[in-house]
Amino acid sequence: MVLLYTEGEKVIGKSGLGKAIKHQMIALDEENVLYTTNPHDSYDILHINTYFPKSYLFAKRAKKQGKKIVYHAHSTEEDYRDGFIMGHATSKIFKKWICKCYRLGDIIVTPTPYSKRILEGYDELKDKKIVDISNGIDISFFKENKNYRKNLRKRYNLSSNTKIVLGIGLYIRRKGIVDFIELARRLPDYTFIWYGYSSLKAATSDVREAFKNLPKNIIFPGYGEKELIREALGGCDLYLFPTYEETEGIPLIEACAMKCNILVRDIPIWDGMVEDGVNVYKAKNIEELNEILKKTVYSNIATDDIYELECNMKKYLHGLYIKNFKSNLLSINCIYSYLNLVELENKDIISIIEAVRYGIDKEKLLKKLIN
Repeated sequence: MVLLYTEGEKVIGKSGLGKAIKHQMIALDEENVLYTTNPHDSYDILHINTYFPKSYLFAKRAKKQGKKIVYHAHSTEEDYRDGFIMGHATSKIFKKWICKCYRLGDIIVTPTPYSKRILEGYDELKDKKIVDISNGIDISFFKENKNYRKNLRKRYNLSSNTKIVLGIGLYIRRKGIVDFIELARRLPDYTFIWYGYSSLKAATSDVREAFKNLPKNIIFPGYGEKELIREALGGCDLYLFPTYEETEGIPLIEACAMKCNILVRDIPIWDGMVEDGVNVYKAKNIEELNEILKKTVYSNIATDDIYELECNMKKYLHGLYIKNFKSNLLSINCIYSYLNLVELENKDIISIIEAVRYGIDKEKLLKKLIN
């Protein structure tokens, strides 16, 4: 009998850790392994996922009773450091504490080879056996559906042509939420949606400051159940994951399963996991994120030519409007025509992109748009 012990379910239930624990239950069920979540039940093996004080004391007591312990290391000093207020100041204390907890395990499980290398580098864990096993996702659940795109736009009263950039995570600096907000400010033609929530009271000052002056093209729906996340991943034009540090990054795996157009910050954990230009785009800083994002929202195979066509199409359409309606700007016909023009703008851009793909001469098209 395995005891899956978790402390603070209300706190972690809506986090990546909460998802991981659910996946552990599914895995045990599929292998017909008996388990319980009731700490008062009899058990042979303790599988513990949290490092709060009660968790430590429970594991220590189990150790004295001769129980075998699997300690799941979901956190490191590195991913704690840029999370909440005082993260930097308390990161060394946090490291000592989690190592004290993890040492109680007969074996330590962590999600990725990257997090395994980090833990193996801690002096306190040099003599411990550490293995990497992904938290995993339910690939039977995360499947494409042609209705997700329409449903996502309908949910937030957006036009069918709206280009959506999606983010997922807590409101913390490490997740790159400040850059996400800044990118929304720089790219007002796109709608940015961020699923997830955590109290701003615990956030660092730069995160709180960013939320004081949000651009109009950004939406924060709060926490999304897995059905909403699936719809958002299936309906967005690009999934943006600007995180600075992860032990795994489950939303990225979900986005890959949904075959999303994906842009990530180029950080060490992705080495060997995803490849730039193959299944994701990688960027080192906000400037690169900005440039790549502009070129990838319309196409998985973005080119400078396509982005130039898009920009010139906008200039051409607005120029045409001014030329034809300048003499009577306030007429109802003029206003109606302009509204139609705005609605058609994105459709025409997409048509041009598709035309370029199928061999229309780009030089002739550019000349027509510029003149």
